[in-house]
Amino acid sequence: MNEIAIGIVGLFMLLLLFLTGIDLGFGMAIIGFFGFACIRSFDAALIMIATDLFETLSSYGLTVVPLFILMGQLSFQAGIANKLYDTAHKFVGHIPGGLALATVLGTTMFKAVCGSSPATTATFASIAVPEMERYGYSKRLSTGTVASSGTLGVLIPPSVSLIVFGLITEQSIGRLFLAGFLPGLMIAFFFALIILVWCRLDPTLGPKSQKYGWRERAAGLPEVIWPAVIFVVVIGGLMKGVFTPTEAGSIGTFAVLLLVVLKGNLNFKGYVDSIREALKTACMVFMLVVGSIIMGHFLAVTKIPMVTAEWIGNLPVHRYLIIGLIIIIYNIGGSFIDDFAFMMLATPVFFPAITKLGFDPCWFGVVIMVTVMIGGIIPPVAMNVFIVKNITKVPFGVIYSGCYPFLIALILSVVLLCAFPQIAIFLPSLLMK
Repeated sequence: MNEIAIGIVGLFMLLLLFLTGIDLGFGMAIIGFFGFACIRSFDAALIMIATDLFETLSSYGLTVVPLFILMGQLSFQAGIANKLYDTAHKFVGHIPGGLALATVLGTTMFKAVCGSSPATTATFASIAVPEMERYGYSKRLSTGTVASSGTLGVLIPPSVSLIVFGLITEQSIGRLFLAGFLPGLMIAFFFALIILVWCRLDPTLGPKSQKYGWRERAAGLPEVIWPAVIFVVVIGGLMKGVFTPTEAGSIGTFAVLLLVVLKGNLNFKGYVDSIREALKTACMVFMLVVGSIIMGHFLAVTKIPMVTAEWIGNLPVHRYLIIGLIIIIYNIGGSFIDDFAFMMLATPVFFPAITKLGFDPCWFGVVIMVTVMIGGIIPPVAMNVFIVKNITKVPFGVIYSGCYPFLIALILSVVLLCAFPQIAIFLPSLLMK
């Protein structure tokens, strides 16, 4: 059996192993180790796994992950999302579908201090859905809006998904953050437009709530200003090279901690819970990164990425058709395992082909993030839908039906990114030459 055949068998065994319920990070490490041993030797595999574990977990660059996760957890425990949603409610709640619009605005603003899509979805499922139900909103609109807008955490910086993509492809995290910013705002705008059109066609979906005066609206603006200031300092400093990604995470986390402590929004229990949840999430991400690297070394000796790149690069079709095929593969793979995990598994295979075809790596990262967002709301494995279902107890069918209009916006965004790549690469080209 040659190397490529061993690699294909290894990938098939990984899928079977995943069906047993094992964590994908451990699964990739196990298959990567034994596959490497089959091709090289058992001793070589032992050296490889020991080296990968040490070099990865002792990497300074990886420290950025727990810092931005902790930043989001502190924001979550301190109730920043509640205040952002309340402020957005006061500005737009009086128009048809206004509370759904407030959810999109709230999740977009919350992304300034939280890099986790599941945390954002869980937060607004607890806040926004009950409020929309109180005003007689359709469960289809309320739950679909929360599940869909929660995916914005995948793309808008500081996104943990973009950080991990940058780590496994060795791309600048700062450039990826900049690349994701405009597409993230574009998708948020499309979500808002869909809500306005949907509620205009059927006003019973999202009735108007009370109208607030400008004095009440202005009173809530400080709750928006401080997260915005933290976002500008952290992301702006990172873009300008004032500090490294890890230093940006440290400054952002300390700024959020200082803000919530001074405002009295966080008690000691909330602080401990933030540390605990951030540690659990960071360990999960670390294991995925380690497993991905071990699996990547196995795939490298099988030559599958190089053969795939050569084959894809020589296909007699337009290169954007190849991008479309890759997107379909990512979504099919995400139907069997978590989309974020499949992204880590598939990216090392396809990334060499993308560079061979001449695509900008940061642009590809943004396209893949939008693909992960699509996977977050389409069956059967839709993480955001599962989170909303567990919190609200609304049937899956209702939530999925509420997500489908927003799926149109995500698909349109992919098309626009392919037609106009500058949407993603304009800011990195302008600010990080």
